[in-house]
Amino acid sequence: MTAVDSASLLLDGPWQHRFVAANGARFHVAVSGPDERDAPLVVLLHGVPQFWWAWRHQMPALAAAGYRVAAMDVRGTGGSDKPPQGYDVPTLAADVAGVIRSLGAPEAVVVGTGTGGEIAWAMASLQPDVTRAVAALSAPHPLDARAHPWSTVRPAALRRLTYVQLPSLPERALAHGDLARRWFSEWGGPGPWCDRGTEQTYRSALRVPFAAHSQLEQLRWLGRSLPRLDGRRYVVGLQDARPLPTLQLHGAHDGLRPAAHAPLSREVAELLGPDHRFELVADAGHFLPEEAPERVTAVLLEWLERVTA
Repeated sequence: MTAVDSASLLLDGPWQHRFVAANGARFHVAVSGPDERDAPLVVLLHGVPQFWWAWRHQMPALAAAGYRVAAMDVRGTGGSDKPPQGYDVPTLAADVAGVIRSLGAPEAVVVGTGTGGEIAWAMASLQPDVTRAVAALSAPHPLDARAHPWSTVRPAALRRLTYVQLPSLPERALAHGDLARRWFSEWGGPGPWCDRGTEQTYRSALRVPFAAHSQLEQLRWLGRSLPRLDGRRYVVGLQDARPLPTLQLHGAHDGLRPAAHAPLSREVAELLGPDHRFELVADAGHFLPEEAPERVTAVLLEWLERVTA
């Protein structure tokens, strides 16, 4: 299969596509809602193996409610730059902070799903000055995930993630094979959320030059940093979290992250403060914004009204 031009991923809808400079790179964001700078900014972060389009169901409703919404292609994905390095969470969090500033906002509510949820969690510790509140979907808190790496990932999914650590082969399987389809099927819930058109859109995004490699580098860092000095520095940084309003949604049938181990541990709950809400989403798996779009939208609207008042 031939490579895909990232311009083809600037899909039409009730949003505008913008490119902003941040943290030494250029990032694509799909922006919707009022142009007023005083409108609350909500930044949406996708997970692997997706791109900004994962939030297509939520963007119109959030914009109609008066929020300025920016669904971002994280570093290495979609229309954003794909440099050879910088796929560690601290750098990705700095990217998000830079995008918030480039959009002219003093702060934002950061909402992430999957690996984007890990970035969202990190914002409260690593970029607190620009973070108003955090919502994490399908993502246990990184301190809990690192303290209990074998219980916060299902064994079958762990085998997939171990395979990702190999060189070259996973890139080919993700861009030109059936690895993405297997992830969607195995990690998602029982509903038929990923139809042929949706799968093809995501596969096209993974065939943008360097996109598959960049997305895998995010997963590789999460695994390889566990025993390394940069991983230990990351943990120390997470322990310096500023108490913020936090929301956590998790699918009851998540095939990657077991729902039983998703809620915050007592230690992390004390670190984040009392303003935390956890909700289990029935009949849904790992890809909540697409598997349960109406429920995710309703919960976000209710929560945002309170935390941005």
